[in-house]
Amino acid sequence: MSGNVFIDIKKVNRVYRDTNGNPLYALKDIDLEIAKGEFVSIVGPSGCGKTTLLRLIAGLDRPQSGSLAIEGQEITRPSHEQGYVFQQSTLFPWASVHDNVAMGLKARGIYKGREDQVKNYIDMIGLTGFEKSYPHEISGGMAQRVAIIRALINEPKVLLLDEPLGALDAFKRIELQALLLDVWTKTNTTMVMVTHDVDEAISLSTRIVIMTPRPGQITDIFDVNLGERDRNNDDFIELRKKILEVLHIAISQPQVEYNL
Repeated sequence: MSGNVFIDIKKVNRVYRDTNGNPLYALKDIDLEIAKGEFVSIVGPSGCGKTTLLRLIAGLDRPQSGSLAIEGQEITRPSHEQGYVFQQSTLFPWASVHDNVAMGLKARGIYKGREDQVKNYIDMIGLTGFEKSYPHEISGGMAQRVAIIRALINEPKVLLLDEPLGALDAFKRIELQALLLDVWTKTNTTMVMVTHDVDEAISLSTRIVIMTPRPGQITDIFDVNLGERDRNNDDFIELRKKILEVLHIAISQPQVEYNL
């Protein structure tokens, strides 16, 4: 992908310490290149470092070694250019839908003259008529829609999604998967998503990154080249089978202990 690298992650290591002071590798030697406009999903067992990697891209954490850059600029801190959506919607309970969406623009002092943009984003996610509603007055799925556009309206260079649909029931989850795919298509925003759901990853992604248990490493990357995202399609089923086989192998491998 060299020559078209948008997010460049090189030899990244993130190490924590256990109660005895021994090192625990959350991430080890992570190399990943992401092109502009891609939708990349990161899949792996619990504790493999998926969210840690996402937090590093967001600038919410720093590696012990290695580098992360967006368009050649090293990531050193959080920024509106790295939008972040959590598993829970984390809306401000005292603010209406409109004010939640506009919050980032107001904090940056650029809200004036962009009121129509807030309206357009609310229209895009199908919540026209709920602008004055408060988080406790709308469903979890609606709240998560608001959280997604609250991050997108700041026009981030990358939108980071940490299991954004994990707390929803199966029907709402499929509904929001379609919405997220539609939003990605319309905005062409680079997106990186953490998920445990292989079908979700195939349905949304251009590429799927598979990680091993701790120490988290990238074991495989699958290109998603499907004519359609129908889960009953033979190509979809075959890709799911390949990914599940790799995940099973990764989970079955013994974890390496580091005593340095």
